[in-house]
Amino acid sequence: MSDTPTLGGVVYLVGAGPGDPGLMTLKGRELIARADCLVYDALIPAVMLTWTKPECKKIYVGKRSNCHALPQTQINELLVRCAGEHACTVRLKGGDPYIFGRGGEEAAVLAAAGIRFCVVPGISSAIAGPAYAGIPVTHRAHCSAFSVFTGHEDANKPESTQDYVALASAPGTKVMLMGMSRLRENLDAMVQAGLDPNTPAAVVQWATTPRQRKVCATVAGLPDAAAAAGLGSPAVVVIGDVVREAPALDWFGALPLRGKRIVVTRTRDQASELSSRLLELGADVMELPTIRIADPPDKQDFAEAVVDCPRYDWLIFSSPNGVRRFFRAFFAVYEDIREIGGARIAAVGPATAAELKKWGLMVDVMPKKAVAEELVAEFDRKADEFGGVANVTMLWVHSAKGRDVVYKELMKRKAIVDECIAYDTVAETEDPTGARARLEEEGADVITFTSSSTVHNFMALNIPLPPECRVVSIGPVTTATLHRYGITPAAEATEHDIPGLVQAVRSLFLSQS
Repeated sequence: MSDTPTLGGVVYLVGAGPGDPGLMTLKGRELIARADCLVYDALIPAVMLTWTKPECKKIYVGKRSNCHALPQTQINELLVRCAGEHACTVRLKGGDPYIFGRGGEEAAVLAAAGIRFCVVPGISSAIAGPAYAGIPVTHRAHCSAFSVFTGHEDANKPESTQDYVALASAPGTKVMLMGMSRLRENLDAMVQAGLDPNTPAAVVQWATTPRQRKVCATVAGLPDAAAAAGLGSPAVVVIGDVVREAPALDWFGALPLRGKRIVVTRTRDQASELSSRLLELGADVMELPTIRIADPPDKQDFAEAVVDCPRYDWLIFSSPNGVRRFFRAFFAVYEDIREIGGARIAAVGPATAAELKKWGLMVDVMPKKAVAEELVAEFDRKADEFGGVANVTMLWVHSAKGRDVVYKELMKRKAIVDECIAYDTVAETEDPTGARARLEEEGADVITFTSSSTVHNFMALNIPLPPECRVVSIGPVTTATLHRYGITPAAEATEHDIPGLVQAVRSLFLSQS
């Protein structure tokens, strides 16, 4: 770097990886969460934009073939300006910043301006793309070296500087990036330079994402095979004997939900668990949160109920959200979980019980089915063990829109029940990942619903259910709400939690195979 004093903030050149958000480095994700300004390219997974803090300024500078949001010189100038205006600027680039990403040019401009910068490498599609297609770039039975080159040179060069003779004769696997627009010309040039036209070769489009597709052929036949399959950019081209391993090692293509487009309607904060489980099974997940968790209508009543909780005989929790909200407020007042007193704990189902365990509490009552009616029935079944509920004080922690089954039924049994409304569910109005537009344009195979609120708010969006799209419900209460809208779910989770919902989705497709 130059000897001039460092000016302004720090610019981080961060590699976003090849497309699968899970391949982002821990350091990269931490920096996105810290960023005051995010300058990002095309092909960045949309979910990464949701990792920023709310006040982060986002600037799109993406470049696709023949369509540049900003020329590179203007991007360089923008980074210098951002460094002067923000303490932490993240320049988010696809793959690795320095592998055909012009990150070196951006770093040079920052260095010349005396601006401090750091580079966070990313996983390159040159390695990840073949790996997700079942092609190891090195293999003891085939080769011990590989080379990477670009198939898209600077258009301003008077003539190509690519040494095709050296590439054709280089030992091992050859990986070409950004070469689909001139695939035939590049491969012809390598054949003319001495590459055997019968060498195995493959094209992997949208590598590491649920949209991934691949074609295997020979070098001579690959352009026609890719064109026949409709493959285009972005894609990785792999050349070498390692391509022969693809049929046996294609783990990604064998995933049970491979390529199935599945809509997740949970809140943005809660979508990750369901999305992650579906992604692991190969699904193309569209996160379209229809609700978000908001403060309770009367925050003072909620606070007073939390403060008074040690005087109750029972605390009853109807959802994981209620548990989280309750104990965040509890520890704002109390320092020790033991200050909760001698209250027994009831949970509507295993997900709620799991959340309680995170706070150090085990449940005394939990039904096998996670519905309010079963929770009340479980109190009846254990009446002899606990002496019944008559004249027993109970605090019921739930949402503003929760059904009143627990309250009414326990009151009928002479229990003394107070309500603690811990949160409200309101319609989600933002769609930062563009899932709504994508659903309307492309359709989906499955839409999942995890509560009655997600059903109500999805229907309020007035998005017609795509043709052939099926609905999967987390449980009977949600199913009943769907029926009110004239929708019959194709499947309902046997266990009314996220693992149960995922299994219901998986079984839906297994029954067809």
